[in-house]
Amino acid sequence: MTTAEILKKVRRIEIKTKGLSNHIFAGEYHSTFKGRGMSFSEVREYMPGDDVKFIDWNVTARFNNTFVKVFEEERELIVMLLVDISASSLFGTQKQLKRDLITELGAVMCFSATTNNDKVGVIFFSDKIEKYIPPKKGKGHILRIIRELIALEPKAPQPGGGAESTDVRVALEFLNNVLKKRTITFVLSDFVSKPYDQALQLAARKHDLIGIHVYDKYDKEMPQAGLIQVMDAESGKTFWLDTDNKVVRTNYAKAYDEQQKYCVQAFRRSGASLLHVRTDEDYVRVLQTYFKGR
Repeated sequence: MTTAEILKKVRRIEIKTKGLSNHIFAGEYHSTFKGRGMSFSEVREYMPGDDVKFIDWNVTARFNNTFVKVFEEERELIVMLLVDISASSLFGTQKQLKRDLITELGAVMCFSATTNNDKVGVIFFSDKIEKYIPPKKGKGHILRIIRELIALEPKAPQPGGGAESTDVRVALEFLNNVLKKRTITFVLSDFVSKPYDQALQLAARKHDLIGIHVYDKYDKEMPQAGLIQVMDAESGKTFWLDTDNKVVRTNYAKAYDEQQKYCVQAFRRSGASLLHVRTDEDYVRVLQTYFKGR
């Protein structure tokens, strides 16, 4: 895309996702992800129903009237997005590509976080770390993240190496190494990945970790379209496939089921949350259900 096209798309995504964040997710996000503790804010006159343990006896004695201390939740949190930009994300047969859906989800999380005065950072990955944007605040920072969500491409692979594959483990290990404080971390991927269960368990102990599995209808079921030439997005290899062959379709579905079974079990064992969003599905409903049910 040209710079003008990227900026136009950034603006379109900003308008859509910022509106969702402000009107739909802001309250749920705030109540779902609590701050680190309570800090003293002010004193005010005692009102019936106030907890007597918060009476400020020094101020009360000075003004000959009862005053209580008021505390506020320390809200500032760090939100990290682990974003899969490998070749398999550039697939989609319904409303949009998986990469487009990941971009919108990431933008919603960014605006929800910044509305609550939280810092946001991103780790872009394929089978290696493609780019790291440290956590910061501010609209300019958020718009930079959205530009990268739209336009960042994996670095060119080594000669003969094919397209970039996915390695969730690499992203999780990088997260653990560079972020010493606890974070709220969203992993946005189709999880077509090399094994990552051990890294996931370590990351989930340290961080509040939520996986968002993005997939397409035809990731899990092969359409009947006769003999077609296809390319494996992550190996770069092309081959002919008889999609009318029942055995071929069954094996295709079985491979997907095994992969997703591994993913679900890995998240369950780690204690982390896992959401599933299809490219033709209303992700607003999925996120609302998660926020409200947590």
